[in-house]
Amino acid sequence: MKNTIFNTPVVSPILRAVSNGIMRSVGWNVDGAPPDLKKYIVIGAPHTSNWDFLLFLGIIFRLKISTRYMAKIELFTNPLGWFFYWCGGVPVDRKKSSGLIEQMVEVCNREDEFILVIAPEGTRYHVHEWKRGFYHIAKSAGIPIVMAKVDGVRKVVHFGETFYPTDDADADMQAIQSAFAGMAGINPRQKLKKKKYITLKD
Repeated sequence: MKNTIFNTPVVSPILRAVSNGIMRSVGWNVDGAPPDLKKYIVIGAPHTSNWDFLLFLGIIFRLKISTRYMAKIELFTNPLGWFFYWCGGVPVDRKKSSGLIEQMVEVCNREDEFILVIAPEGTRYHVHEWKRGFYHIAKSAGIPIVMAKVDGVRKVVHFGETFYPTDDADADMQAIQSAFAGMAGINPRQKLKKKKYITLKD
């Protein structure tokens, strides 16, 4: 397992204690638990606020799992590159002949444990269809998708529902998005600010 901010001895327990204290003080809770699997993709939605990043850090610390995220390779080639690696970053080179999906599948196959976090909407505004990158990575790597549903009204994140991709991508995507029905996110009004809805596919 990669040494990250989530599993570094001494440092991680301290950060977890601080994170848990902040979560309690603002009234957010986590309902559920991570599956007993070494590899999967976590999708979190709805994405309605820039505070979502801090919320998901709190969730990860609370659940005691070590997650990864994708970031452009340029972030890892400067003097602070080590920091992005330590925070769980996986560099993505958009100039390579192999695409983003192939690069992620390669990393997943190479490592013993791999939990990748992705925001499937790709924007804080309302979209009819989510980007499918997370789905194609899961399908190609042969790993499941785990859902993190943000209920901003009740201040709770429902974590752990697991979905295994089938051979019907359209039906799978519909089922996954439907599983998030009724979730409001941290700032539900953000989804209503953009009158013209965007449709995002592959």
